[in-house]
Amino acid sequence: MSAEAADREAATSSRPCTPPQTCWFEFLLEESLLEKHLRKPCPDPAPVQLIVQFLEQASKPSVNEQNQVQPPPDNKRNRILKLLALKVAAHLKWDLDILEKSLSVPVLNMLLNELLCISKVPPGTKHVDMDLATLPPTTAMAVLLYNRWAIRTIVQSSFPVKQAKPGPPQLSVMNQIQQEKELTENILKVLKEQAADSILVLEAALKLNKDLYVHTMRTLDLLAMEPGMVNGETENSAAGLKIKIEEVHCQVSYDLGAAYFQQGSTNSAAYENAREKFFRTKELMAEIGSLSLHCTIDEKRLAGYCQACDVLVPSSDSSSQALTPYSQVHICLRSGKYQEIIQIFIEDNVTFSLPVQFRQSVLRELFQKAQQGNDALDEICFKICACNTVRDILEGRKISVQFNQLLFLRPNKEKIDFLLEVCSRSVNLEKASESLKGNMAAFLKNVCLGLEDLQYVFMISSHELFITLLKDEERKLLVDQMRKRSPRINLCINPVTSFYDIPASASVNIGQLEHQLILSVDPWRIRQILIELHGMTSERQFWTVSNKWEVPSVYSSVILGIKDNLTRDLVYILMAKGLHCSAVKDFPHAKQLFAACLELVTEFSPKLRQVMLNEMLLLDIHTHEAGAGQSGERPPSDLISRVRGYLEMRLPDIPLRQVVAEECVAFMLNWRENEYLTLQVPAFLLQNNPYVKLGQLLAATCKELPGPKESRRTAKDLWEVVVQICSVSNQHKRGNDGRISLIKQRESTLGIMYRSELLSFIKKLREPLVLTIILSLFVKLHNVREDIVNDITAEHISIWPSSIPNLQSVDFEAVAITVKELVRYALSINPNNHSWLIIQADIYFATNQYSAALHYYLQAGAVCSDFFNKAVPPDVYTDQVAILCQFLREIDYKTAFKSLQEQNSHDAMDSYYDYIWDVTILEYLTYLHHKRGETDKRQIAIKAIGQTELNASNPEEVLQLAAQRRKKKFLQAMAKLYF
Repeated sequence: MSAEAADREAATSSRPCTPPQTCWFEFLLEESLLEKHLRKPCPDPAPVQLIVQFLEQASKPSVNEQNQVQPPPDNKRNRILKLLALKVAAHLKWDLDILEKSLSVPVLNMLLNELLCISKVPPGTKHVDMDLATLPPTTAMAVLLYNRWAIRTIVQSSFPVKQAKPGPPQLSVMNQIQQEKELTENILKVLKEQAADSILVLEAALKLNKDLYVHTMRTLDLLAMEPGMVNGETENSAAGLKIKIEEVHCQVSYDLGAAYFQQGSTNSAAYENAREKFFRTKELMAEIGSLSLHCTIDEKRLAGYCQACDVLVPSSDSSSQALTPYSQVHICLRSGKYQEIIQIFIEDNVTFSLPVQFRQSVLRELFQKAQQGNDALDEICFKICACNTVRDILEGRKISVQFNQLLFLRPNKEKIDFLLEVCSRSVNLEKASESLKGNMAAFLKNVCLGLEDLQYVFMISSHELFITLLKDEERKLLVDQMRKRSPRINLCINPVTSFYDIPASASVNIGQLEHQLILSVDPWRIRQILIELHGMTSERQFWTVSNKWEVPSVYSSVILGIKDNLTRDLVYILMAKGLHCSAVKDFPHAKQLFAACLELVTEFSPKLRQVMLNEMLLLDIHTHEAGAGQSGERPPSDLISRVRGYLEMRLPDIPLRQVVAEECVAFMLNWRENEYLTLQVPAFLLQNNPYVKLGQLLAATCKELPGPKESRRTAKDLWEVVVQICSVSNQHKRGNDGRISLIKQRESTLGIMYRSELLSFIKKLREPLVLTIILSLFVKLHNVREDIVNDITAEHISIWPSSIPNLQSVDFEAVAITVKELVRYALSINPNNHSWLIIQADIYFATNQYSAALHYYLQAGAVCSDFFNKAVPPDVYTDQVAILCQFLREIDYKTAFKSLQEQNSHDAMDSYYDYIWDVTILEYLTYLHHKRGETDKRQIAIKAIGQTELNASNPEEVLQLAAQRRKKKFLQAMAKLYF
């Protein structure tokens, strides 16, 4: 090797393997290291960035000696840069999904035009005039790639695009963005002009029957060589990456389908072409399977397209009966057959096949047409709104404001008749559940109460459906309510339609505004209506318009003391509507109304401001408990802090509702804030707020429960508080005969609260441990009475005292009722809590309801033993709960033999012998049947004794296994009888 060659090799080997960031493309260009770079696991720069940079460098304009800008020169360097860009695209297998996602329209346009150029497509030649079948495979594939991209770009440009959030304005960047935008628009304009030709090219591709080939990095290298060095290899059909013709057809069919679907908005016939192409795509995908290399189709998007086509263009070979409800509705919308839509919606009220959102979208579309001047659609809009409202009622949703406005602002006989028809056809009274019937009955009652004219009320109340759903007493009460309503209500029976034909007077306008005031839940609209009403008359108190607007008396006395009439009406109505929305769990509207009221009163009344803050706190508690709290999600820390702030509030003269304190303490117990209730509650709260006192004792008892019995001082305190609440005060009364009698006052004021208040508070609790402690306390209190024969068992019952000094003072009848109510409530929270099920079973047993007791005993055992596939824990089935004598730890032979001798015990008794594992009992049965001459039953008993697994010589483990198996089978058999 010469010295010069050695120096050159040393210089080459000493170059860095990673180029500087500013000249990496020069490095790749000079060193031909592109393939090596692309083979890296995570190449940096990424392939698509390489394409952009290569093409940018190749398209840089030049400047001549006179400083004039010239087009990019066609020199060797630029040709190599374009080739490198094509090679990177070939490395990505010409996947348009990747290229479109990462490259702008101008860059991808340049890249595909270079592909056409290097594939020997003559410039200026229309692709539609070329015969794809006669072109070289790589050339045909280049033409398809370009035209596929063209129509995909047109389709993509029709979709709405979310604008990127602009950064700090930079003039150079803004100019560049504007230039790219203008260039993109120009390219799109050309593509749209050529769209018809592109579609024809792709349609022609579907007729090809030979596989195609796409350029690879190697074939691109060959094309770049001198013409004499190629030897015709790239003209050969075997050059490049082979793409099966089925994959080409599949991808082209999908792209054509998307193009036709996009055209369907202006040419409905195009939907038929789209449907054909999409369903052909599905067939080809099924044939190709998961082995496709070139075909990349979003299957979820394809499924969406197919479903949309099914709706827009039902299959021609389907009969009208086979059409889906979606298709029927769309056909009716396009053809203007709106009455048929109404019938479809009425039928759907029975089948529930159409989603509510779809039905609402149909109503919105018709409303838009009506607002554009098509008055004939007003009646259709009401009828469809009525159908949707009945569907909402059947599924337990609230009535929309839209329906109330359409019905109550201008009621007429036709509307009432149609509403009754929809209700009747939507409810199958024989099969409907009680809850569904209740929803419909409540709806009809509310419609009656919302109507001013008794003529329409009588139309509803005399209808067969109304008579069937409501009892006589309910109907009579409703009619009486209607007759006794405010004199403002129109009791005449003249047709309402004629009423609207006369010129509007001031009184008519006031009536209309009052009606809107009743219906509206928009704070701003309520304010506007009140301003209009007060401008018409100053003699009316508009907070009395509806007798349903109820505000607690502790608040109303303050609100009605507001001197300004408009402000007084507005505050009262906002609070009343907010409380009503909260009561019916319409929390979003309640929050809007309360927020508006808070903003209003903040300006003039600190007292009412605090009232609104308290009500908003209660609303936020209800919102969390009805929403995220249902799934066990803890409340946000700021909500817990606000609850603490309310409990510790010491502002004088603030009207307080008892329910707010009650809910706050229950909230803290439910979310196990025991540390705060036990240690951090201020002393004045314990003295002044009975709910805080009760909550503190419950929290402390929960906290001390794991400790030794002697340390449970708070349990004794809680016991004394509850005993005091359940005690009665004795009063002496002199009768007519002069004798003095002793009277017990049920709701005693001796305790910190009434028993009814305690029960109401407990029914707001959901925490299992707290409920278990309260239940065990009342069970213990129930058991201490002297005349109890059968005790009720409960978990943690041992922590309570065993006696009461003054038994006569306790109202044990009320205690027994309370126990029943509490266990019923607890089981509604968790019907699978075995300790609560045992309490319910004990209650039934103590009241001689043995069948019901057995049902709950079996249920308790089933839930804690996987339906008796595991052993029932001994603390669940104790000796007091044992179902058979042989279930006891020490078998009670005396009771067993006595029971077997009873005459009412042996009807079909032999069917249970397979469940008996104690040989002594079986031997006694054999003797008993022999003595009675019952040969068949004696043989069954002998057969049961003869089972090998009951042999007394067996190991203890075998005998226990036999007993366990029979226990399981017996309990499962019993459970099947009761569940």
